[in-house]
Amino acid sequence: MSNVGENSKRIAKNTLLLYFRMLFMMVISLYTSRVILSVLDIEDYGIYNVVAGVVAMFGFLNSAMTVGTQRYLTFELGKEDYCQLQKVFSTSILIHFFISVLIIIFAETIGLWFLYEKMIFPTNRIDATLWVYQSSVLSLVVMVLSVPYNAMIVAHERMNVYAYISVLEVIAKLLIVYLLQVGNLDKLKLYAVLMFLVQLCIRFVYGFYCTHHFREARYMWFWDSKLFKNMLGFSGWNLWGNCAAMFFTQGLNILLNIFFGPVVNAARGVAVQVQGAVAQFSSNFQIALNPQITKSYAKKDFVYMHDLIFKSSKFTFFLLLFLSLPIMIRTEFILIFWLNIVPDYSIAFLRLILCVTIIDAVANPLMISASATGNVKLYQSVIGGVLLLILPISYLVLKLGGNPASVFVVHLCVCVIAFIIRLFIIRSMIHLSLRDYCQQVILRCLLVLLISIILPLVLNVLLNDTILSFFIICLACVFSILFSVYYIGLTVSERIFLKKRISAFLLYHKDVWKSFDRKYGLKK
Repeated sequence: MSNVGENSKRIAKNTLLLYFRMLFMMVISLYTSRVILSVLDIEDYGIYNVVAGVVAMFGFLNSAMTVGTQRYLTFELGKEDYCQLQKVFSTSILIHFFISVLIIIFAETIGLWFLYEKMIFPTNRIDATLWVYQSSVLSLVVMVLSVPYNAMIVAHERMNVYAYISVLEVIAKLLIVYLLQVGNLDKLKLYAVLMFLVQLCIRFVYGFYCTHHFREARYMWFWDSKLFKNMLGFSGWNLWGNCAAMFFTQGLNILLNIFFGPVVNAARGVAVQVQGAVAQFSSNFQIALNPQITKSYAKKDFVYMHDLIFKSSKFTFFLLLFLSLPIMIRTEFILIFWLNIVPDYSIAFLRLILCVTIIDAVANPLMISASATGNVKLYQSVIGGVLLLILPISYLVLKLGGNPASVFVVHLCVCVIAFIIRLFIIRSMIHLSLRDYCQQVILRCLLVLLISIILPLVLNVLLNDTILSFFIICLACVFSILFSVYYIGLTVSERIFLKKRISAFLLYHKDVWKSFDRKYGLKK
């Protein structure tokens, strides 16, 4: 029980640190997005979004290895085998170096051909587009080389460091906004180069911290063919899943460019900016909790592992509902207030993408559980195959005359199907009860959603589009969600735990105030 208690405290502390990071990053990100859209204009903003997306396609190799590196480092930490941990770290450094070389080769051959031959850009912005492309390639290479260090920090659950470095990165991006406004150079070129320099600086910060605080985070040349093969085999199947993710995200972006041009890419870019900020609510909570899922599997503590999965999925839904519900109800008002200039289709894109984000976030603990087992062949092959259907179905819908928003409707429907399939696959891998999951997660989440939306929707019909009306609807959302979560979303034991924590918090501050009063004699 003491270990469980310590783990819970660590999760809570790390979650709070990551939320501090998230709130700071969200405020700065929303501000910088507005200024950058204004400085670059819609067309240049769309160019950057789609070109950076093309480069991101070559990051699918890195995405697969990131999951593998994170899993193996965390697993060895759970077993407390520090000798093997250093071997895993050194092997991951070597693998990510080879990935960087492959990315450069692919980007400078296939990528350049695709950029010049298949993409649509204004002829007077071809030179700037090339600058964006090459800067994005370099940024991706730097990010790839940073993965083992980032994974080591998360595996050790040093979320304070992770949070502080992320805050430093956001401050640097805020400086970019200032330089864009005062610089006389081509704004698009300058923005791309400065974003690369930020990534380079952050890479050195991560490396410096790890090498000075973790003795196992120092590269040691050795060759363990079995470990190398196991990590590549694990990552190979993750590669299939990440290929699917790459195709249906960046592939949809390219489809929108081919059918409708860069202005619609700008609309998607705006929606993705908001979606990214909202997704931080779930990712911060899950980053703090994911290492515990892997470590509990390493110790074969399935009861605790299942409890973590239920809580992670359920509370992730509640957290995202708090932020997503007012955004989806008053999408148009928020975008106009934020951007002034709202690209066409941004409203529909944002609402659909937020729905997809919620489903994927709730499913994420299932993916982490599959990764924890080390046996992801069945999971990744089936789920990757299902998700790959998004792109051809979307292409067919657009060919038949569908509007830009139709591709995200396809995306949403396929994600729901993939979620159901995930449950059946995970059931046998970790001895998970589908009945318990449906009762503890799905049923409670659906009931909370249905009850929470009634009052905000009624107020949305009755109130005008004003700032005061928006705040009233936000308060209604918070009240409705808190009420439904407490009485329906939480179990009896969770409600008792919450009451005890609130009582302890109030009692502590009452004692602090009494002590302060006795010392300084505030009472007459």
